[in-house]
Amino acid sequence: MPASTLDPRRDIPDVGTPPADDPPRPPGEDPDVDRWLAGRVVEGDVEAYEELLRRHRDRIYRIALRVLADPADADDVTQEIAIQLWTGLASFTGSAAFTTWLYRVVVNRCLNLRRRRRPTEEITESTQPATPGPEARVVAGQELEAGMAALAEMPEELRVALVLVQLEGLTYAQAATVLKVPEATVRGRLARARAQLVKQMRSWA
Repeated sequence: MPASTLDPRRDIPDVGTPPADDPPRPPGEDPDVDRWLAGRVVEGDVEAYEELLRRHRDRIYRIALRVLADPADADDVTQEIAIQLWTGLASFTGSAAFTTWLYRVVVNRCLNLRRRRRPTEEITESTQPATPGPEARVVAGQELEAGMAALAEMPEELRVALVLVQLEGLTYAQAATVLKVPEATVRGRLARARAQLVKQMRSWA
């Protein structure tokens, strides 16, 4: 199919407030544009694929890094999902937000990778943006390293719940949709994850 000039806002209606299942989004993101782009990708539109990947590649890597605690593995997952966006979007029905589908794909890919590989070197401060001032960089880096190490030691189900709700900002209902578990299960996992994290990070309080 020949490439086309993308102007998604011209071709979709203004629907106002996003549906309740849509995860929180930064300014400029629009779930209806995502659905429109996903539909174009299924039809073979290369420009739509490139635009959809541009909009979400940072999110994919961020989630993978937080779940896997390994930059190389997170990059592998990001590359794999970039391919899957082109070949696997037929499974996206549009009944929920594209980002909900994407979160599920990323989490599943990360957990599958963790089960195939032994734990590797954890994240250090060098993998995260530095804060101003040498003393602040040292302290912030050490605290971040301790926090990521504590996150990596959690059971998978607790870690993923914490990443989705605490770090990614999803509601309990949205996380439940991603994980395909009851909302009460998400709440319980998150409570246990927070308690474990507070206990391990007590020295930084």
